[in-house]
Amino acid sequence: MLRTLVTLLLLSSAYVIATPVNSTFIGRACASHPSDEKVLEYEAHFAAHKVEKESFSTDAAAAATVSVYFHVISKDSTTAGGNVPDSQLAAQITTLNQDYSGSGLTFTLAGTTRTVNSQWFNQVGPDSSLQTTMKKQLRQGGANALNVYTVGFVSGSGAGLLGYSTFPSDYSSNPTDDGVVMLFSSVPGGSTTNYNEGKTLTHEAGHWVGLYHTFQGGCSGSGDSVSDTPAEESPASGCPTGRDTCSSAGVDPIHNYMDYSYDSCMNQFTAGQISRLQSQIRTYRSISA
Repeated sequence: MLRTLVTLLLLSSAYVIATPVNSTFIGRACASHPSDEKVLEYEAHFAAHKVEKESFSTDAAAAATVSVYFHVISKDSTTAGGNVPDSQLAAQITTLNQDYSGSGLTFTLAGTTRTVNSQWFNQVGPDSSLQTTMKKQLRQGGANALNVYTVGFVSGSGAGLLGYSTFPSDYSSNPTDDGVVMLFSSVPGGSTTNYNEGKTLTHEAGHWVGLYHTFQGGCSGSGDSVSDTPAEESPASGCPTGRDTCSSAGVDPIHNYMDYSYDSCMNQFTAGQISRLQSQIRTYRSISA
């Protein structure tokens, strides 16, 4: 979902940019930005099928468990070539659990596959046939399993991305497609400057559990469908304290994991986002504490 230098993609998939966000934006970029029409479709379906239940426990010992499968795609056997070491994958799981500590979710490493395939590493991207082939061969588990594919995003439809994800309600129509594809060097200790503390997966997993970008819809409409995230006209870059792009109450939520700020700037989900993600994964992923 994320690009270092955004070149807008006019693609039809639910998880790619369907409406221009900012054609000159430089920084984090995520290809999971549905059009306003797609958001209306998602929200209508959610309203009609929402599963109600008591709030999740925020006690980690009683938290709902999400099994994570890493699929490490590399062009060769080196770390620079995409062969992310186990230590960095473990650090990524730790980061996920820290960032989602108030959500009632616990992420556990269920398995790791390693594939040397330079074509996948370089060219996999949103809606590509290579992505379809890769996921068909590698995906594991059901709707409640988070599959994460680490690639290089060198060329093709994914060129320059940091990552992208499917949304929960997409699963029933295309289970094999479900999951996150992310830049290998954005894991903790990776080589992507300003985006190497593991927040890319935190952000992409946010989409996987049903959250939109904080700037979804800009300053008008229902925005990200969460009432306690201030409206934001466009993605933030860096860590612009005090940034305020909409006239409604509240400054831009630059510290929110669902914005585009530097990893070092991100540190929060709101209570409303937590409530939404819990409802989304109860409804679509059969995950409940």
